[in-house]
Amino acid sequence: MSEPLPLVASEVWKKFDGVTAVSGVSLELGEGETVALVGPSGCGKSSLLRMIAGLDGVDGGKIRLQGVSVDDGQSRVMPEDRSIGIVFQEHALFGHLTVAQNVGFGLRAQSRSARRARVAEMLALIELPEFSDRYPHELSGGERQRVALARALAPGPTVMLFDEPFASLDQNLRVQLREQVAQVLDSTNTPALFVTHDPREALALGDRIAVMRAGQIEQVGVPEEIYRHPLTMFVASFMDEANFLSITKDGSGWSTVLGAVDQSSEGHFVAMVRPNDVAFVSDDSGDAKIQRCDYAGSHWLLRVRLRTGDEVVVLAEPDSRATVGDRGNLGLRPGAKQVVVRQS
Repeated sequence: MSEPLPLVASEVWKKFDGVTAVSGVSLELGEGETVALVGPSGCGKSSLLRMIAGLDGVDGGKIRLQGVSVDDGQSRVMPEDRSIGIVFQEHALFGHLTVAQNVGFGLRAQSRSARRARVAEMLALIELPEFSDRYPHELSGGERQRVALARALAPGPTVMLFDEPFASLDQNLRVQLREQVAQVLDSTNTPALFVTHDPREALALGDRIAVMRAGQIEQVGVPEEIYRHPLTMFVASFMDEANFLSITKDGSGWSTVLGAVDQSSEGHFVAMVRPNDVAFVSDDSGDAKIQRCDYAGSHWLLRVRLRTGDEVVVLAEPDSRATVGDRGNLGLRPGAKQVVVRQS
């Protein structure tokens, strides 16, 4: 018989003052796996995390940890008895305790020698071994968040939960810290649910990504699947810039202004293509005209209008000589495909 999964949420519901925050969500977390739960503010992702943590109870459905029910709407295990580690956006360290005392706070049932050894192990893991006697006010924001991670990991939780832990940090520090967090989770083989509103963060951290919208999970898959093969317009545009093109049918099949698409039936569908999958080729008699050029350092984003009225965003090389008003033709780059997605 296979081992039970670290986390299974089944058809979970939650309402606040009559307003549905989480609507029948099901989600699984495998051993050693990191799932990034991503979506816009107010979509219910933090509400789901709080129910998994035990901070709020479910109104319906069930949550199981290692196969054991911890909340089914009738019987609920309290947070302190769930073997879960949590890291929030606010570092929530105890200001009157040293770094070592903060990290060892959840180890008070252990002997002094065992506690000291575990604290030293955790501080080495987050690469702050020399910071044991410092206080939180003596640390940078990134250092405080690493200490919060060590404190959450110290008791050896079944599952780690992260709720927007890097939101208050600047971009460079966010990238550095998420790499360190990923390394720590890998080295400890700790399963983790990582809540974020940043799609780049989700792509970088998640073994799988769950995209949430209006209280429901719209798609779950590995990062490449979510990015390259979204199921809906919402998922496609939330994860990154996307072009959506009308699909028409003629005697030879279904197509857009960029060529043929694979579509089996009529319905509310459009074709999606990423800007880096489209090429602009200069031609004075071409059907496309550049309306705007936005420089992004590593590339240009060309906003191009076709004679059909369709507008397409094209990613061009940083040394591109294209300018507003240039005419040309659009085509798919070698190997690129248009993906049919549901309108949403």
